Amino acid sequence: MSIENYNPKEHIIIKGAKVNNLKSLDVAIPRNKLVVITGLSGSGKSSLAFDTLFAEGQRLYVESLSAYARQFLGKMEKPDVEYIRGVAPAIAVEQKGNSKNPRATVGTTTEIYDYLKLLYARIGVTYSPESGAIVRKDTTSDVIDYVNGFEDGQKIIVSAPIHIQEGRTLEDELKIIFQKGFSRIFLRPNEILEIEDFLKFNVSDIPQMYILIDRASVQKDSEENQYRLADSIQTAFYEGFGTCRIDVLESKENIITKSFSDKFEQDNILFEEPSVQFFSFNNPYGACKNCGGLGNTVSYSEKLIIPDESLSVHEGCVACWKGEKLQEWRKMFVYGTRNFDFPVHRAYQDLTEDERKLLWYGHKPSNTAGIWDFFKYVDKEAPAKIQYRVLSSRFKGKVACPDCKGTRLRKDAQYVKIAGKAGKVGNKIQNLSLTDLVLLPIDELFDFFQNLEVSAHHQEIAKRILSEVHQRLKYLHKVGLGYLTLNRLTSSLSGGEFQRIKLATALGSALVGSMYILDEPSIGLHPRDTTKLIEVLKELRDLGNTVIVVEHEEEIMKNADQIIDIGLDAGTGGGNLIFQGNWADIDDIKKNNYKNKNLEVFYKNGAKSFTIDFLTKKTKIKRTETVRSWSNFIAIEGAKQNNLKNVYAKIPLDIFTVITGVS
Repeated sequence: MSIENYNPKEHIIIKGAKVNNLKSLDVAIPRNKLVVITGLSGSGKSSLAFDTLFAEGQRLYVESLSAYARQFLGKMEKPDVEYIRGVAPAIAVEQKGNSKNPRATVGTTTEIYDYLKLLYARIGVTYSPESGAIVRKDTTSDVIDYVNGFEDGQKIIVSAPIHIQEGRTLEDELKIIFQKGFSRIFLRPNEILEIEDFLKFNVSDIPQMYILIDRASVQKDSEENQYRLADSIQTAFYEGFGTCRIDVLESKENIITKSFSDKFEQDNILFEEPSVQFFSFNNPYGACKNCGGLGNTVSYSEKLIIPDESLSVHEGCVACWKGEKLQEWRKMFVYGTRNFDFPVHRAYQDLTEDERKLLWYGHKPSNTAGIWDFFKYVDKEAPAKIQYRVLSSRFKGKVACPDCKGTRLRKDAQYVKIAGKAGKVGNKIQNLSLTDLVLLPIDELFDFFQNLEVSAHHQEIAKRILSEVHQRLKYLHKVGLGYLTLNRLTSSLSGGEFQRIKLATALGSALVGSMYILDEPSIGLHPRDTTKLIEVLKELRDLGNTVIVVEHEEEIMKNADQIIDIGLDAGTGGGNLIFQGNWADIDDIKKNNYKNKNLEVFYKNGAKSFTIDFLTKKTKIKRTETVRSWSNFIAIEGAKQNNLKNVYAKIPLDIFTVITGVS
């Protein structure tokens, strides 16, 4: 069918595309379908998908903006094409789009972290690190509820502690209180005095005094009394700088006293109230004070100080204690720990936590110096002696910030956790802070939120937030990125990983009517996870989007609604539409069924398709019949980089070796 006869509502019509090596190419791409563009490297796939289709979609979007906005975006040239009709708003996810921003993480890129900040700000509960008690501030309603817990007619006293302001005496403070309209002070149980009379006495031995705000009785059914009580309590909080005291006079001998505070404090520690900025490491308010929100600092590195953990202290595992003079520190440590049965002949990797602590921090009562004591000495001598400055620089490097554990958040953000029965991590059910969550692999984080149970009140508050977090984690899991953490830097991801993250983000945002163009999203993905990727691509299509994928992966082609082959060769030999159809058409070609008129197969001038020849097994890569022998190799011993677990391996030389495994 001629290209002019296609309906722009059902197809994206490209007429006469000549971008790069495209040779006046005509093609109609069905809308709201999963379309794979394939062909040899350099045949013109990207020229069609990105330089023609995406460029036009982007240009049309920019032209729809106001003249004022366009001046900041610059002029966008129209691609070399006769016309393009039916183009939708375009979103391109290319491999080269990986961000190098040191503050960009998987969590921020996928927007999951933004929702987690909001979640903890709304339903997060602060726990005191001292006692583990919940930190909360008292309100007027809390005090009224406490008072109403007693029987009607019970006499109470509402008072506020007197705080002597800087630059004032007690006499000055009492005169100011009297001027405010308060006439009496409350000293001890049953000891209430007029301020004017009290000023005549010697008051130097009084430890604490209270302003008598109100004397009342409990009357639960009296609305007037409840309003009066609320007003008195608010006044007490104000005059007492956040503290209100209630004395219940059950009898002359039995007085029940309770203090309330509207400050966010517990165990004499004043805490910050959770807010969105409190959990933002890109905000000075929420960023770790030690590393500035970067997650790492330049300090002495354990890996540089102890490069080989298979060695013992006696064998010289502590690299900074080597040399004619510096080994004296090792000898002093061995001598100093002789009474502690420290295993100087045991490998560092086999030492217990207490033994490592002794090696690093020493033992102060016995004057046994550890590694950190050595570096304190080095830092002290460094300003005067260049050799110590050189020594110091040798063992310094980028290390995870000890305060925030590399999570970039201020230290007290770790005290805020989600209350209630929290999700399972391993076999445990526990409450976790935001700093704990961002260090969990996404698969475990997904399980955590699947099993998360909060109170009905918190569920009502966080229902929408939890839904968004769950959706985005589900898609990251589906595209095979469950091994990543939200704290992982985006700049450290491979091109394929970054594309799949953007793909999961697109699914999470639930856009419709758009055109997604992806550049080989299966790169670096193990075949085990390709099926998950295909499911995600189909979900994106089923939302009402056109998904165009530049791809060579056979499984994705099998599941595509349409396959477009550009070729025949690369460079000047490419730029032509060789084949357009689906996998059923390729099966017919495999059966030599070329006479079916429904097949849209474009074999011009007898040209063939290298892609279809491989897909139909007409062309195969021949396997080598003989396997080359080897003798020399690269030996890798005890590799622990990133997630490697003490790997020992031999990589043969002079032969072709493949390293494979799940992503």
